[in-house]
Amino acid sequence: MKTLLFVLSLNLFTLLGLSFDPGNINPENQVPLMGNRFLTFNAVIRVNQIEVSRDKNEGEDERNLHTPLRVKKYRDAIESGFPGAKITWAFSWLALHDTTKDYVKIRELLVSYHFKYGDDITFIPGAYFANAYNSTEQVNQDLHEGLAKVSEIVGNGFRPQSVVAGFLSAVNQEYLAEKEDIHICQGNIWSQYAIDNQDGDGSVSYPFYPSKEHFCKPAQGKSDFIDCVNLDGWTMDFLSARREGFANGFNSRMGVGPIETLGKYGQKVGVEEMIHTTAIHFDGGYNLNGFAWVTNCWEVSLPINVSGLTEWLKEIKKRWPDVKFITQGEFGLIWRSHYKSNDFNYRFEEKGSGIGGSDSDMKIRWFMNKNFRLALLQILKPESPEKVIDFTRYDVPAKEPAENTRRWSLLGEINQKQTRPQDKPVLLTELTNDAKSVIEKYYPFLFQVSDNKKAKGDN
Repeated sequence: MKTLLFVLSLNLFTLLGLSFDPGNINPENQVPLMGNRFLTFNAVIRVNQIEVSRDKNEGEDERNLHTPLRVKKYRDAIESGFPGAKITWAFSWLALHDTTKDYVKIRELLVSYHFKYGDDITFIPGAYFANAYNSTEQVNQDLHEGLAKVSEIVGNGFRPQSVVAGFLSAVNQEYLAEKEDIHICQGNIWSQYAIDNQDGDGSVSYPFYPSKEHFCKPAQGKSDFIDCVNLDGWTMDFLSARREGFANGFNSRMGVGPIETLGKYGQKVGVEEMIHTTAIHFDGGYNLNGFAWVTNCWEVSLPINVSGLTEWLKEIKKRWPDVKFITQGEFGLIWRSHYKSNDFNYRFEEKGSGIGGSDSDMKIRWFMNKNFRLALLQILKPESPEKVIDFTRYDVPAKEPAENTRRWSLLGEINQKQTRPQDKPVLLTELTNDAKSVIEKYYPFLFQVSDNKKAKGDN
């Protein structure tokens, strides 16, 4: 009945020549980036666990896990935790086209959420790993037809604000911007390595414009600039994320995601870790960067009680009542309005939570700009120096794979996963003179500290 009323209202607005599309309100001149905390949330609806192409699947058939009731409980859990929230829904290819009763009703339900809450609806190609299985030409075709199908389902000339992709190559992000006029893409999963079906470590964890050379590399100038804001998939605990896959029995993907927190540790401890990761950004990160952003992605099919989701959101609303919970497209447009090029300079600091791979006796600092990313790790005990565990330069050539492969990482001189002999942590002063010169241009204070320690014989 509600869906019918929305359709009738839509038809009336169309007849009057008006546009009624709250999900596509342009926020660029309404909310500034600086001085604000942002939360974005993506929900994925699929038919098979990994839809590697239009007619090939891997993993479980999830039809029985996608029902209108399940979707409703999921959306109600978000509204209960954070009234007024706007989220982004992403349909897989099969979920857009499945003609069974439940999927027809789910699509109708999401259209009603678009008009009721301002939710965005979009397409996810290849279920996170499109480039691991398909040519870039095929992915472009899937994007074109998938986005057109979303527009058809919603009607009234609707266009998604963004695309959810997991990983998406630079070629495909350039296509999105130039051919589809979509300038926001969740196109990298920060630090992912040796988990799931594709690797993609090496990028910046906050928004950036990708280079035409590699989706993990920030564009260096006009010649390699892609006008598509590249967003992370879900916010990580930096200490946990430095690990390789499941090394030492830990899950490197732990952060705000439900599998690694609520699913692994239960609601009490799981929410504690989710809030810990959130606070890295909404407390310290906000002070360091002038704004803060946390993002999450949750497949509707996950067998995890959504009460944990509600509790996490309630705690966010309680601790940071000023948080703007908007669609990732809206957030990306706000960032794009503020940053016309990659002149960002992000900094993050974390002391571990003691949960899982978030070591309570360690502190990590990250420095990220368009030329490089740098991570310093320190054991919190007397006379323990900080060591470089990641130094990835972006001012050098990069190249994406020409074949279908899981290996899409951009590994620098030293990589945090420590999978190569050269990744052994070193003191900042032990880097090459060229590396130190590049770093010192951005962060001279790091070497002043090192020089003071050296003078005292503490290195």
